[in-house]
Amino acid sequence: MRSTASILHLDLDAFFAAVEQRDKPSLRGKPVIVGGTGGRGVVSTASYEARRYGVGSAMSGREARARCPHAAFLSGRFHAYRATSKEVMRVLRDLSPLVEPLSLDEAFVDLAAADLPDLEVATVTEVGEQLRARVREVTGGITATVGIASSKFLAKVASELDKPDGMTVVPPGTELDLLRPMRVNVIPGVGPATSERLRRAGIHTIAELEAVSEDELVRLLGQAHGHGLWQLARAQDHRPVVAEREAKSISVEGTYDTDLTDRRLMEGLLTRQAREVGARMRKNGTSGRTVTIKVRLYDFTTLSRSSTLPSPTDDGATIARVARTLLGDLDTTGGVRLLGVGVSGLADWVQEDLFGDTGEDEDDEVVVPEPPRRAWPPGADVEHDEMGRGWVWGSGSGVVTVRFETADTPPGPVRSFRADDPALHRWEPPAEE
Repeated sequence: MRSTASILHLDLDAFFAAVEQRDKPSLRGKPVIVGGTGGRGVVSTASYEARRYGVGSAMSGREARARCPHAAFLSGRFHAYRATSKEVMRVLRDLSPLVEPLSLDEAFVDLAAADLPDLEVATVTEVGEQLRARVREVTGGITATVGIASSKFLAKVASELDKPDGMTVVPPGTELDLLRPMRVNVIPGVGPATSERLRRAGIHTIAELEAVSEDELVRLLGQAHGHGLWQLARAQDHRPVVAEREAKSISVEGTYDTDLTDRRLMEGLLTRQAREVGARMRKNGTSGRTVTIKVRLYDFTTLSRSSTLPSPTDDGATIARVARTLLGDLDTTGGVRLLGVGVSGLADWVQEDLFGDTGEDEDDEVVVPEPPRRAWPPGADVEHDEMGRGWVWGSGSGVVTVRFETADTPPGPVRSFRADDPALHRWEPPAEE
């Protein structure tokens, strides 16, 4: 913990849903839910209008529809989220060279590395307000909540206190006063299981956690977890803001709207993913030893299997062979909704000819059909030759309904077309140079 409030945590408010509302004028001020839109879908982000009905992240789509049936359920547009996040991260890096992104919608910033006259509370408060205004400007109205404190832990906690579109600065010396009344689950890593263990021990608040000895917490939760909680209960967090994190793994995965049951198709998809992983590794000048596959079954059970090679490789064919072998050990007869391949244990050298001939073999050249996907997912960007840009309002029975509007227009008209209308196209942003 520092002697100054010099670590800032920025969290974009209901980010995915906010981007959808920005780009779809007819949805502004209305409940929007982004995530899987099928019967087994899971909520990724809910707008604050939807949260009033009790909808939250990780909730099943079925429950979300029951709670808020009038919401707009959208499948998500990651190109728009990435582009908006990129603008926000650029603003943060203009402020300080030490920016540690945690995801598309949140990051830590080290204000001690910024060019500020001092780190007094008044100064960092003004910086936080200016930053929030700048983020709103570059994103076209997306709001952010900011926390500023003497450690990462406190800054993260502070950014949760005044949502949405707010800011909390924790003056040095007041950290424990802020923490003590809070429930223990505000501490990172204290999920339902740990909360229940602490509850059974009579520990509900951070003040009660602070009163417990380190030895008792270690006996209750284990060495690493117990020691970590003992420190955080006393606001002890000395982690630095790390601008660049070394990649620990490179992976590719895909989620499918219709369960995959054809083993040949799964092997072909894993092969394609393995080739992409290999290509990314060669581009980055890295290789890896441990190949892992991730398989999510029809019932949401997620399985993973790994195999470690004797030497690092960046060869897609080698990675594919291992991935297909790992798949052979799993029972996938009930159906698979997600497949992924990753390589970890990264190094900066490659052992050639790991399996002798590492060239493409006959199996690697198999052409498999694309798994079935929803042709017109709700929320997707489209363009009509005559009507212009819009988004998919809904589809089914060979018909797709489009609302024609963009972030720069007022709410637009709704029109329906045949799903195979040649004048209607999926719209993709121009490729970055």
